[in-house]
Amino acid sequence: MSMFAFRRPLVVATCVAALLSLGACSLFSKSDTRYDPAPLTDYKPGMSVRQSWSVSVGSGGGLGFFPTVVGDAIYAAAPDGTVGKYDLLSGRALWRTDAKADLTAGAGSDGTTTVVASNGGDVIAFDDSGKQKWKVRASSEVSDPPLVGNGLVIVRTGDYRITAFDARSGDRVWSVQRPGPALALRTTSQMVMAEGLVIAGLPGGKMMAINSDSGNVQWEGTVATPKGGSDLERLNDVVGAPRIVGSLMCAVAYQGRIVCFDVSQGGRTVWAKDFSGVVGLAADETAVYAPDQHSVVYAFGLRDGTNLWKQDALRNRHLTAPVALAQAVAVGDYDGYVHFLSRSDGQLLARLSVGGGAIVSPLQTTSQGVLVQTGNGNLVMIGTN
Repeated sequence: MSMFAFRRPLVVATCVAALLSLGACSLFSKSDTRYDPAPLTDYKPGMSVRQSWSVSVGSGGGLGFFPTVVGDAIYAAAPDGTVGKYDLLSGRALWRTDAKADLTAGAGSDGTTTVVASNGGDVIAFDDSGKQKWKVRASSEVSDPPLVGNGLVIVRTGDYRITAFDARSGDRVWSVQRPGPALALRTTSQMVMAEGLVIAGLPGGKMMAINSDSGNVQWEGTVATPKGGSDLERLNDVVGAPRIVGSLMCAVAYQGRIVCFDVSQGGRTVWAKDFSGVVGLAADETAVYAPDQHSVVYAFGLRDGTNLWKQDALRNRHLTAPVALAQAVAVGDYDGYVHFLSRSDGQLLARLSVGGGAIVSPLQTTSQGVLVQTGNGNLVMIGTN
């Protein structure tokens, strides 16, 4: 899948996707190894990890697919149309159903309503027995998992529109649209809900907070400002999910910045650093962690942006967005490995192969460990105790 979505005709080199991965491309000599994935290196083990269980969700994977954990249940979907609910402790399927369509995104859930999107732009909702509740047509394609909460199903479409539907009936409740650039990244992206607000990063380097009840925009902020003369040079999208720790909300943009805002002070910028990410970030009470576009992982102080450490042992391994654990920061890579880095200094502590090809779905922390959706459609739980 290309990491770019085109909004109007553009003349672009066929190797344009390499701007993100900087992988093999005719623009580079075959003897040029600067962009090759770093080989796995030896390290001194610092923690114990193991595969607790694995279960097939369906066939395939993609940027729009990552599971939702609600209590002791996992809701997940696959491109072949499979949607299911799984037990968090064992991976056992509690129910599975067929959406009867190829899917582009899923699964969002609040534990009562589970929602996916099809390649025809349909938004499809299921009840908690796996029975279809409703299906509505969105204004454009849906490439990000729907957000479900506060009695709403919220989707972001390719025409830069965020729309809320009633979770019970599928009726449209509100819609917000902003103008967008001609070219946008097709990468992992996620809206979050906090204190009655829907918070979304947008193409063009913007953040938006929307009142979930009314659809009124409460706040708009700038993560990064597009620069350059061409559409490619001005590509400047907020990627991954915004992360909230206390009153701080942090986000990262491609070819832009990594920024933390104070939402208790009207979205005042607390700190910002020039940065280019493609998958998002993680945050805890002390630091923000983010891989750059070359998969070099950085840690910055949460309160002031101080550079804490940098780890380049995973360079060009096409890392996922990280998750922060009690002891470590975990990331997945293109070859089916999950790596664990020390929160304090970034040193490698552990690694585990979960197979299934490239991991592109963001990892998730759960009460049972780290949850991974693999490239071939498996759910894998990694125990870290």
